[in-house]
Amino acid sequence: MLFLFKANLFNFKFLMFKKSLIPSLIFLFSLSIIAQTEAQTKKDTIAEKKTNPSKFDNFNKKAEAFFKVFPVPIYGYSTEAGNIFGLAKFNVIDLSKKDTVSKPSKLTELVSLSSKGRVNVVLGGQLFFKENKYQIQSYVYFQKQPQYIFGIGNDVVKEEAELINFDRVKVYSNNLIRIKKNFYLGIPIELANYWNMEIPSDSFLIRDNVLGVNGGYDVGTGFSGLYDTRENPYNPQQGMYCMSSLVFHPKFLGSTYEFTNFILDMRKYYNPWLKHIIAVQAYTSNAFGDTPFYDLSLMGGSDQMRGYYQGGFRDKALVDTQVEYRVPVWNIFGVVGFIGTGRVFESYKDLSFEKWRVSYGTGLRVMVDTKNKTNLRIDFGFGEKGALKGTYLSFSEAF
Repeated sequence: MLFLFKANLFNFKFLMFKKSLIPSLIFLFSLSIIAQTEAQTKKDTIAEKKTNPSKFDNFNKKAEAFFKVFPVPIYGYSTEAGNIFGLAKFNVIDLSKKDTVSKPSKLTELVSLSSKGRVNVVLGGQLFFKENKYQIQSYVYFQKQPQYIFGIGNDVVKEEAELINFDRVKVYSNNLIRIKKNFYLGIPIELANYWNMEIPSDSFLIRDNVLGVNGGYDVGTGFSGLYDTRENPYNPQQGMYCMSSLVFHPKFLGSTYEFTNFILDMRKYYNPWLKHIIAVQAYTSNAFGDTPFYDLSLMGGSDQMRGYYQGGFRDKALVDTQVEYRVPVWNIFGVVGFIGTGRVFESYKDLSFEKWRVSYGTGLRVMVDTKNKTNLRIDFGFGEKGALKGTYLSFSEAF
């Protein structure tokens, strides 16, 4: 009897299991179909977006093609130059289709005029050959540039600025060969001429008999070293960069003045989350010997201490540092914020932590080459108390 009871109980449980199993299987099968349908719909949507890009993507693609051929109109402003109008051209290209290892090379051209009489013509490039074994960093420019000079030293003030004029042409080439992975040694070559010096008769330059008031020639060469682990030198996302050079200008090569320039430029890039980038730079330069005032270390410009116009503060030695936070916003657009500090000295032995100038600002980034992730940058920089300011438009990052 007990046996029959257990058998009937087992049959009842099995029957109930069959009744609950069938609906469960049907439910799970239905979920599977729904999930597959959603996945396929998602794939179809992505495929549709790829085959049918948005109006913005179509416009951006056409704009990229346009800018690869035609120059871009530019506008800027700085205290010493006034309103700046010009044309700029930027291309990132592969020098050899057979070389699939070398980084893309950069070519830049710029022609600009300003409301205060400045003329600026620049041709520059960074070229990579033979699977990155050889690298050339070079530029040539002509400048006719009325400019303000506060004086020489860190204690000068902008209220005592003097307006001077001169023309100059300069050719520079740093020719590097890879010795070890990411490490290069090079020979820099520099040629320059400064003429048409127009300096007020009561200027401190004449009163103090400062070297360079009559212009002259620079002819120099020396040694350089580079350590670079960045994958993209025009929009770095990670890695580090360290460049050092020592260029001698002896009279027997044709230099008017005999002096030596030392430069050390160190950069580091961090990617803390998503595609946000924190970039840090520390820079120093020093001029030894009989250095003319136009070859001293100059603080400010479009890449360092933005907001201070280049050369307002000058002396033999310069130290500055900056941090920039780069944030992608949407599609090809991004924004940055930066802050920096620096000062000039007569020599490193006079280095102190007093009267360091502060630079800060923000900027907009527009990617004009999505293949090489290269940006057009527009920066707004400010100096101490906002009295000094500058607007800068260029291609690739400041550092």
